[in-house]
Amino acid sequence: MAININSLVTNNQVKQTIEQQSQVKQIATQTSTNIEQAKQVRTDSVSITPQAKQLSELQKKASSGHITDQKNIEQLKKAIAAGEYKVDADKLVKNMLAFEFDLFAE
Repeated sequence: MAININSLVTNNQVKQTIEQQSQVKQIATQTSTNIEQAKQVRTDSVSITPQAKQLSELQKKASSGHITDQKNIEQLKKAIAAGEYKVDADKLVKNMLAFEFDLFAE
């Protein structure tokens, strides 16, 4: 009986083939895992710090404070027009000097 040795596969070749198949399976598994992760919807979240909330409240108060200032301006205009507004020169000078001092102190 004759044996064709050309068609025989060595143990090393079998081991290499098994290792290659194993590597292909690992790559396929990694690829499918990556695809599943890419399909998952990612959501962003935002959290507002207490300081940001406080700043927002202060901005609201400041914007509503404009109405009060406008009322004072109207009252002063009326008093000036009627000649009822009196300027205290000493108080004015003291406030101006205090303001200037504060500017240069910083």
